[in-house]
Amino acid sequence: MLGINQLDSLEPEECPMEEDSPKTNNITVAVEGNIGSGKTTLLNYFRKNPLVEVLEEPVDKWQNVGGKNLLELFYTDCQRWSYLFESCAVLSLMKIHKKPHVTPVKMIERSVYSGYYCFEHNLCKSGMMAKVEHSVHNEWFDWITKRQQPHLDLIIYLRTSPDTCMERIQARCRSEEKTLPMDFLVALHERHEEWLIQGKFPIPAPVMVVDGNRCLEEMMKFYNNNDEYLLGMKQWPQLHSVQEAVC
Repeated sequence: MLGINQLDSLEPEECPMEEDSPKTNNITVAVEGNIGSGKTTLLNYFRKNPLVEVLEEPVDKWQNVGGKNLLELFYTDCQRWSYLFESCAVLSLMKIHKKPHVTPVKMIERSVYSGYYCFEHNLCKSGMMAKVEHSVHNEWFDWITKRQQPHLDLIIYLRTSPDTCMERIQARCRSEEKTLPMDFLVALHERHEEWLIQGKFPIPAPVMVVDGNRCLEEMMKFYNNNDEYLLGMKQWPQLHSVQEAVC
């Protein structure tokens, strides 16, 4: 088993591939991870690639729902606004899932699955969402995913420690995130681990686990050396669905 800090020693050409040539069909890749895990950095790297359409979380829409900043309301009073915000998030993320491809690869920031298995479940577990709200949300999520069938070909999990996430959040100074407590990041990290590492919830696609704790220069080097794997065009040798972190 490889640890997440051994990634740099694994160059793709040193390992036998299951596929000899890149895929040509449309590919959808979801970039998952905690708040401040490095998702924006990864998305910005691939934004310049003509084969990739990057679709970020619609934060601007969440900041203006009927003239109100729903994201700020949620961060300020989770218990009051959690159900409304998560309902809005699932709807907007589903629209991104269903957006037709305009390039071979569609790379999306988070998915409808992490919205439910990580964020919504965390709110319920922490008491910030009432059990009756969770029950209603559960039925709605099951109904909409069964009928819309949001497809993913690959999940990139940026596995980043809560401490590193907090440092990055404080450095970028987004107004809505000023009140984010450390225990919220720790809990979200645990939910991501339960889903993508331990397999507590269904995983809709193979998972590529990437150590997100490293500096920007090291991350850029890895993205540059492994772009076809990160875009799902070639299969990473240790790609898995429910196993230990491998890269």
